[in-house]
Amino acid sequence: MVKIVGIAGSLRSGSYSQQALQIAAQRVAALGAEVEILDLRTMNLPFCDGGDDYSDYPDVARLSQTVKEADGLILVTPEYHGSVSGVLKNALDLMGFEELDGKVAGLISILGGQPNSNALNDLRVIMRWVHAWVIPEQVAIGQAWKAFGEDGKLLDQKLSERFDSFAQSLVENTRKLRGVS
Repeated sequence: MVKIVGIAGSLRSGSYSQQALQIAAQRVAALGAEVEILDLRTMNLPFCDGGDDYSDYPDVARLSQTVKEADGLILVTPEYHGSVSGVLKNALDLMGFEELDGKVAGLISILGGQPNSNALNDLRVIMRWVHAWVIPEQVAIGQAWKAFGEDGKLLDQKLSERFDSFAQSLVENTRKLRGVS
């Protein structure tokens, strides 16, 4: 069975990034994949200092091991100052090739303004650098406050269909590229 780990790069309560991750995870699980979400809001992760000894932070080992055991990733980032959130970048920096090489990744960005691909492009470069495979389908949700209902569900049918395509591509490509049924 395909195992997917989801990580959202927002620490904010009521985060649209967390809501988008939940939706993507549900769609992926509906296609038969096992999904685990690592909630960075509950993890004690240090700032990456370029070293390799984080033994004082057991959550670094948990992050590393969980991602290492996964076949694919859902990465969701709010766009801050035109790029990836520091929270998500730091989590990725705490890992390396051992965890990320060969993983299949699906990318989602959340914006307060108009949709664009800045954070997605930067995240794509980061993932390519660590030899991950990024699926071509990606989701950029602009004006996020208009995209979600009070219940956290998507309000726009076309956006919902994009999440379906995203999930389908992530599961199918993970099966193909990782050789998992």
